[in-house]
Amino acid sequence: MPVELKILALGAVLLLVHIQVAIRAKTRQYGVTWNTGARDEALPPLGEIPARLERARDNFQETLPIAIIALLGLVVAGKTSEITAVAGWVWLGARVVYLPLYWTGVKLWRTVVFGVSALALIVLVGVLLFG
Repeated sequence: MPVELKILALGAVLLLVHIQVAIRAKTRQYGVTWNTGARDEALPPLGEIPARLERARDNFQETLPIAIIALLGLVVAGKTSEITAVAGWVWLGARVVYLPLYWTGVKLWRTVVFGVSALALIVLVGVLLFG
């Protein structure tokens, strides 16, 4: 199996982690009755931590499709290489580090780590288009 597919599978695991961490924090605030209900009622704003976790999850969900297109496209096009493997691991590693940074409110380094993940995606898309 190409390493790029393994990276995608691990990215799916990371998405599940994002979803679970965010919903657990939200459930702690709003309660199990809210979580198991229809969720139709108006709610007060999320607290600081649950709101951060939702934003981190949303951010990951916004960039994951780019990684899927790039990594899967590289495999289908037969353009995988050491460069794409490294870029894929850098993307995934940066995204793993991003969650606790956002969770704990680290500002500057969170942005730097996001930038690293974005650059890795640019490399992957660049290789797919031009490599």
